[in-house]
Amino acid sequence: MRSGHALLAATVFIATQAYGSTICRHYAERLPNLRQAQCEAADLQDAAARSVRGRTIWTSDIKPLEPDTRVLIIGGMHGDELSSSAMAFYWIGLAQNSVAGQRAVHWRFIPALNPDGLFAQPAKRVNARGVDLNRNFPTPNWARDSRVYWEKRTGKDPRRWPGSQPLSEPEARFLFEQMGSFKPNLIVSIHAPYGVLDFDGPMVPPSRLGRLFLDQVGIFPGSLGNYGGVHKGIPVVTIELPNAAQAPSQAEMQSMWQDLQRWMGERLGPAPTAGKRLAVAPGSVPPTP
Repeated sequence: MRSGHALLAATVFIATQAYGSTICRHYAERLPNLRQAQCEAADLQDAAARSVRGRTIWTSDIKPLEPDTRVLIIGGMHGDELSSSAMAFYWIGLAQNSVAGQRAVHWRFIPALNPDGLFAQPAKRVNARGVDLNRNFPTPNWARDSRVYWEKRTGKDPRRWPGSQPLSEPEARFLFEQMGSFKPNLIVSIHAPYGVLDFDGPMVPPSRLGRLFLDQVGIFPGSLGNYGGVHKGIPVVTIELPNAAQAPSQAEMQSMWQDLQRWMGERLGPAPTAGKRLAVAPGSVPPTP
């Protein structure tokens, strides 16, 4: 009987490894500068969440024995921002190799929140139902503001359609649920291609990460920065890489990682109280990120 159980366990393990290799081959073929071995080393876990087209949304957790901080890092919210997912995978490797003595952080990565957009031909900013996930979060007055903003400020840009209602999309609902269950002290959302650093939330923001300098562009109805940083009081660092199709150099990605660690050590305290509202006036800016 034991040998039968051992055989079954081995069979499941081999099947899981083969499936993971296939997924990683697909990501390596799609993302700039991502090697299949690098993806496999990320130890992706099925988050039991699916995209509109049924694709798995994967996570990767790096957790010390006694974490004092929880950080959620998101890549690929917009499927055509391929560099954002590539950098998330690279940062997973850096988190796995964090040196002893650094802050005890539980890192949770979602390297490709919008797999349908990422694997579309060509890749698309929106998900499979044509919704911009970064306009689909339940910010206050979403019903009043989101469509007006879409029509008047974006000229009905189909790449920025907020959806029919907040959290209408399974990918946005998954991230919303992660914020409730994981309870991050910090959210880092990686985008492209504007080449700036943005921030929403209740603390002094980082002035720079690598070559990206702080330029707070304002808030948008339904955006993650508005919902997480302004409405829920969770600091949201938004990284806008300078190129959507080309990942930064490894030296630059490492520099941004080190600057993030330094800022976290200086500024990041206990998790903020849920529901905290801050008065942040939106600026007159283009509809990004």
